Amino acid sequence: MFKAPVDEILFTLKHVAGLGEDLAEGIYGDLDADLVDAIVGEAGRFATEEIAPLAEIGDRQGSKLIDDKVVTPDGWRDLYRNWAAGGWNSLTAPEEFGGQALPHMLQIAAMELWNAGSMAFALTPMLTMGAVDALEKHGSDALKAVFLARMISGEWTGTMNLTEPHAGSDLGVLKTRAERRDDGTYRIFGQKIFITFGEHDLTDNIVHLVLARISGAPEGTRGISLFLVPKFLVNGDGSLGAHNDLFCHSIEHKLGIHASPTCTMVYGDGRFGTEKGAIGYLVGEENKGLNCMFTMMNNARLAVGTQGVAMAEAATQHALAYARERTQGKAPGWKGTGMSPIIEHPDIARTLLTMKAMTQGARAITFACARAVDRAHVSEGDSARHWQERSSLMTPIAKSFGTDIGVDVASMGIQIHGGMGFIEETGAARYLRDARIAPIYEGTNGIQAIDLVTRKLPLSDGAHVRGFIDELKAVAGDVTASNVADFGETGSRLNDALADLSAATEWLLACLADGKSAEALAGATAYQRLFGLALTGVYLARGGLVEAGDAGRDARIALCRFAAENLLSETATLKDRIVNGAASLAAARIALA
Repeated sequence: MFKAPVDEILFTLKHVAGLGEDLAEGIYGDLDADLVDAIVGEAGRFATEEIAPLAEIGDRQGSKLIDDKVVTPDGWRDLYRNWAAGGWNSLTAPEEFGGQALPHMLQIAAMELWNAGSMAFALTPMLTMGAVDALEKHGSDALKAVFLARMISGEWTGTMNLTEPHAGSDLGVLKTRAERRDDGTYRIFGQKIFITFGEHDLTDNIVHLVLARISGAPEGTRGISLFLVPKFLVNGDGSLGAHNDLFCHSIEHKLGIHASPTCTMVYGDGRFGTEKGAIGYLVGEENKGLNCMFTMMNNARLAVGTQGVAMAEAATQHALAYARERTQGKAPGWKGTGMSPIIEHPDIARTLLTMKAMTQGARAITFACARAVDRAHVSEGDSARHWQERSSLMTPIAKSFGTDIGVDVASMGIQIHGGMGFIEETGAARYLRDARIAPIYEGTNGIQAIDLVTRKLPLSDGAHVRGFIDELKAVAGDVTASNVADFGETGSRLNDALADLSAATEWLLACLADGKSAEALAGATAYQRLFGLALTGVYLARGGLVEAGDAGRDARIALCRFAAENLLSETATLKDRIVNGAASLAAARIALA
């Protein structure tokens, strides 16, 4: 049974990611440590007691399309309504529309907990929160007045409609079209696929944010606009009106997240209403839709990274519990009677420690990224620019490293279970099945690597990433200066990993400056992982350096040392792949012919 890691999350927030420093500065008004503890604690309780018990039911039953309507699994409507009644959808939303205006760090912490309880359930609030952010930043006052408060309360949910059958990541070729009407509305025609919770029975209305091209708009991404297209139109008094001309044509049969309906949505075929075309309202300016949508997507990318952390945490807990109970053979030095628990075997212990270290490292990365988002929001001038660049740099790392770790750790969890891990009844397989989508959606991890190398490294002509690496090196210096014997070789191993990161960074920046983009991109994915591993080592060390009143310090130092001496050596191989792998990649293309 999943148990929310509330204490670990609070420690990481306050002492590793930097929330404790921010609270001491008072930059979030009346927010204090006690309130942070209460919010994370209650989010953990809800995840443990209410979400997690329905996860298996959701996986087994799945959502079903019956007469054009999606029916969610038993208990999910009540679960969602209890979740919304708790005010969870409003954590970071503006107070003007009923939100709590809390830091993004708290939302990301809570989202990890909900996803660990059930990733399939947590997907609908994730998309709604992103839609709220896009509408709040780019929507007209009239749209905000009608839709925002009800989305923030959770009374209505939101979606993001980008992908089409012929257009996955290349949005420039989308075909969904919008036609202007004299009353200021637009009629939307087209088909969108892979729309998470595009249809469901959890709420009375669903607010779709849809990318479409207005007739006569420029070709490519320069001609894309964003529209708000509700399932039900809203009357002047706020009541629900006619069914808009849209419907769910089908839902996908997927590897995992079975309870989350992944819908094919059809807009404007004449099924509803007296005139063909789904009524939509422009969000932002015409032909500026990608700017609006990326507000939603950037938040979603960090949230998806958090999904990976959540799956890793749940899989690690599941594997640890099994390894403590399952007996097999006799481990070296076993003094007990009969067979020893498999956790006593060195290889099992190594695997479990790898799972734990990578999970905690990825968690710290997502929290640190969320902190950068928050600091950018409350800062001004050069400080705001600094934190904006930090969040921009860290977002692709948080998304990709978090989701890759989710898959890797869930796979290790199956391995811990042995043959029983391949049997659905043990529950280990669900974590891998659910986690596998996260490296794909909201921009594949390969796209994240392209973004990191070509757009984020050159920020401030490379000065920002260099400054960040210097900050990381200072932590390695603190480890060495601490003279704590239990750190072992952590200080020197961190220095080696950061030297690899620095060398790879300089090589990539030089490639970009010389116009050698193909060479840079050949090593982009390896660089993304190198950065994530280096951050993992540093953040685990930062936790180990915390002293005051902390009974868990010995365990954290031990885990930090394990990661430094067992996992960080991979950075040297990754650097070599980045610097020396491009030529062999180009030559080997002949093998793909």
